[in-house]
Amino acid sequence: MVKLVAVILSLMAALTGCTNDPISPVNPDNPVKQEEPTATEGISIVPTMQDEINTDAAWCATFQLVWNDMKNEVVKQDIVFSPQEKIVERLNAETFTEDMLSSEYYYKKFGLRTPALKAEIEKGIKEKFNETSKILDSFDWPNDAEDPLNPKYFFYAMLKREFTFPKVFTILKNGKFGNNQNAVKYFGINDDTEREVYNQVNVLYYNSQNDFAIVLETENNDQVIFCKNPEGKTFEEIYQNIIEKSNHYSGKYYFTSNDDLKIPYISFNERKDYSELSGKPFLLADGREGIISSAIQTIEFDLNEKGGKIKSEAGISMNVTSMAPTVEIEYRHFYVDDTFAMFLKEADKDVPYFAAKISDITKFN
Repeated sequence: MVKLVAVILSLMAALTGCTNDPISPVNPDNPVKQEEPTATEGISIVPTMQDEINTDAAWCATFQLVWNDMKNEVVKQDIVFSPQEKIVERLNAETFTEDMLSSEYYYKKFGLRTPALKAEIEKGIKEKFNETSKILDSFDWPNDAEDPLNPKYFFYAMLKREFTFPKVFTILKNGKFGNNQNAVKYFGINDDTEREVYNQVNVLYYNSQNDFAIVLETENNDQVIFCKNPEGKTFEEIYQNIIEKSNHYSGKYYFTSNDDLKIPYISFNERKDYSELSGKPFLLADGREGIISSAIQTIEFDLNEKGGKIKSEAGISMNVTSMAPTVEIEYRHFYVDDTFAMFLKEADKDVPYFAAKISDITKFN
């Protein structure tokens, strides 16, 4: 039980996810270069743990990290569209911040959207993760990004983590998954599994074979949680329900020789273009106007009997105009200088106690 909070927190920090929307330019002055990555179909990426999810969905902290930098370092206030978007309200809440993740897990950078910044990011992820980016070429890198009157910014983050189980799990026979009749690959624990493997599985709760949650320990300070038949409309609700059930569980928290385990191999590659955030103006704290020209996130995840790996990228390109458009002041003249009506009423009453209609003011003046 002592481990519980740390165990469950890593559910969302280690596993994550994506929507397969087409990548299309929104701002004609700053088009997105087209790219067709190989992607898994039918998985939704959500930007926060508070977004409602469908049957197949995933979340990763990278998009929240770049949003935080945009909001705090350049905009310097909450980002507000007109009308405001619920997704923007949730991102503004900053329910995930960089201090919730070890620095070894991620790389992030922001600045003026110049070719020099792109080169710096490419060098940074190469040195830290030995990785290349799959999204940087999707953004425009203009030569006039440093224009003091109309600067163009870019915010970037990459999260990468690989983890290994202390002992390799047993490869099991292929089997069905739900109503899907196709053979699915599984790994886990059966009668042939070495006893030492049991020690890398902890039980959060077990109410039935259709209602349980377990934790797989790794050699890398990461923990992988599985919850069968999760309850909740958002990842946050699911997370809270796991904690609640675990806190009320009174059974064995360790794996025994009478238990068995079956986990499907997992592999997906998703990319989402947040077109709903693009092309909509908002104000910076200094009165200038900002607009997101493009926002992209990718997530790649793999899990097998030996361990797993995750890589996610997120980028936001943002343009700033010198000042927000001047709002023309509307002068209104409330001249009661022709036929009018007048009423008197108590503030807490619905019906006036006096009324008058006046056309010939000489009768009343």
